[in-house]
Amino acid sequence: MSQLSEQTCEACRADAPQVTQAEIERYHAEIPEWRIVERDGIMKLERSFTFRDFQQALEFTNRVGEIAEQAGHHPALLTEWGKVTVTWWSHEMKGLHKNDFILAARTDEVAT
Repeated sequence: MSQLSEQTCEACRADAPQVTQAEIERYHAEIPEWRIVERDGIMKLERSFTFRDFQQALEFTNRVGEIAEQAGHHPALLTEWGKVTVTWWSHEMKGLHKNDFILAARTDEVAT
């Protein structure tokens, strides 16, 4: 379990500060399997998880949905046969917040 996953998510607003480059480096070190991608000028965290079949992928999708609901912060989820791609970012602020890294770490935990 990472220290990041144990932290509490903060209420996020459109004017909340995005993570700094130093914070990105520090948080990313705890979730190295996640890629930082940029789409339409918005930085996001993304990772694909593989499973034996669609049923396992769907069960994982539901577990990620549960942690998202608990936090009130929701990722993009693409569920396919044997694969789920999870993308976290803070929609209101159009970028990355510490919450995204916390929830990526929690996603790693529900994958095991």
